[in-house]
This record gives sequence, C-alpha cells and structure tokens, in this order.
Amino acid sequence: MHYTVNGHTTYCYTGGKAFDAAKPTVVFIHGVLNDHSVWILQSRWFANHGWNVLALDLPGHCKSEGPPPASVEEAAQFVVALLDAAGVEKAALVGHSFGSLIALEVAARAPGRVTHLALVGTAYPMVVSPALLDGALNDPQRAIAMVNTFSHSLLAPPPSSLGPGTWLYGSSRALMRRVLASNREHNVFHIGFKACNDYASGEAAIEAVQCPVLFLLGDADQMTPQRATRTLVAKARNARVVTVRAGHALMSEAPDETLFALRDFVSAPSA
Repeated sequence: MHYTVNGHTTYCYTGGKAFDAAKPTVVFIHGVLNDHSVWILQSRWFANHGWNVLALDLPGHCKSEGPPPASVEEAAQFVVALLDAAGVEKAALVGHSFGSLIALEVAARAPGRVTHLALVGTAYPMVVSPALLDGALNDPQRAIAMVNTFSHSLLAPPPSSLGPGTWLYGSSRALMRRVLASNREHNVFHIGFKACNDYASGEAAIEAVQCPVLFLLGDADQMTPQRATRTLVAKARNARVVTVRAGHALMSEAPDETLFALRDFVSAPSA
C-alpha cells in the first residue's frame, strides 16, 4: 500500500489485507539498511489474525521516496505523519535497532497515539563504533560484511526455523546491498548509523512514554548487547523484558520466539 507523506510516496506492506478501521493497527519499523521485508513472518501473522499491518520502508529506502531521515527525531516525525496519512488514530509500534529508537521517540512525542511499544534489539545510547561509521561512509561493502558478522550468532538456523539450506548471513548481506543500491543519491547506510550514534534523548523519551514497553533482546547480540538496555529498562514505567536465543537479527534467527513475544505483548490490554 502507498501513502503520500510529506509530499512523497511511502510504501507500507500490509500482509495482503485491506485496511479496516475497526481493527487495531501495528506498525513495524526496520533498522539501518533494512526494509519492510525483515518483518515478513511477523507482519503476515498479524495481518491474518485481526490486525491492520503497516510494515513501512523508511523514506529513501527501497519503495519509499523522499530524503532518508538524518536523525531519530526526523524519522519519528515521519512516522507520526504516516499515521495521519493512513488515518490511524492509535497503533502499537514495533521497532528494531534504529527502528526501536524511532518508535521510542514517537511514543514520547505522541503518547496518546501509541498503545504498545516493542523495542527489538535496542540499546541506549546506541553507540556505533568509529570503524563502522567510517566503513559505512567510505567502504560500505566491507562494513556490510562487518555488520553481518556482528549481527548473527549462527550462520544458518536449525532446519525447523526457515528450512534446510537457509543461510542467514548471505540473505541479510544481499538485503543490505539491495537497500544501499536503492538510493543512488544518499548513503542511507552512513546516514542511519550516524542517526543512531547521535541520538541523545533516550532517557527523556522513555520517561515520557505512557504505554506498556517490551524489550525484546537477543542473548548473543553483539550490536546492541543486553547490558546497553539497563538505563531504559530502569526508567520505563511499565516494562517487560524478554530474551531469546539469537544475535541482533532476532526476526530471522528466532522467528517464532520473536513472533510469540510480540503477539503476547500487543494482545494484552494497554491499560
């Protein structure tokens, strides 16, 4: 589905279902150099179990037009504008990595519009190493390889996950290369990493959040290790922490566990 947001076309994957104002809505926000497809299992499940789904491509990424957001705050403003364009009064927000910071900032800026806040693979501050920042700017293919090494605890999941022969590292690398190539005018890799690294409002934001908060973390996450969530968890009013056996790429390494945690969380009453 396409919406016009801030004068540009924005793409949202809906799981193949038409929007129904009578149903609750969940918004999925991807991380750096990803797109809506990282939520494919989770978004399809919710779309087929009574939810409106908006799994977006951030501006300047793949199917969405416009300049890529240069800060978490700018991206949060975009998400609020997307809710307006879609006619969504309230929604549950699910964000991964960079997307988790965006979701957090949205919930702080528009608390009356967010029923549940799920922060997947999150950290604050979300410090990006100088080597990765430099690589994203000057040698993005090498940086993509570095990120994938740090993001996965397994090169391939057990057959029960995504099927025999599935190679998580290779599929993630291919996606990141495709997203990078989708924007020839802006380096969305470096812009996204810099936005994560520069974000300095996490503590104030979590204190402003009024809805329940889920911290969904990977026990082997090297990009956003569990210890980096302590400040946010301590300051959240209504927090729940769920840890799954995975690295930073929770949605692909532990797809079922990630889905079940999100399902149980957003299905619970918000008050």
